[in-house]
Amino acid sequence: MEKRVSKAIFKSRACELFRQVETLGETVIVTDRGQPTIEIRPYRSKDENPLELLRASITHFNFKHALARVAAEQEE
Repeated sequence: MEKRVSKAIFKSRACELFRQVETLGETVIVTDRGQPTIEIRPYRSKDENPLELLRASITHFNFKHALARVAAEQEE
C-alpha cells in the first residue's frame, strides 16, 4: 500500500512516517505541489532472491485444467 503526503506534512511527521514504513512495510510518496518527488520504502537487500517474494503466492493450481487449455490451443 502507498501513502501520499506533502512536504510540509512529511517535515512535521517524518519520524512517525518512518515507523510506518518500517513496521507496516508501506511506501510513502512525498509530494511537492501535488507532484511526487521522493519515495520512501522499506529496504530490500540486492542479494535477496526475487523468486523468494513469489514463494507460496500460488494458493491453488488446477494442473488438469491447465493441460486441457494447452491441448485445446494446440488443436487450433
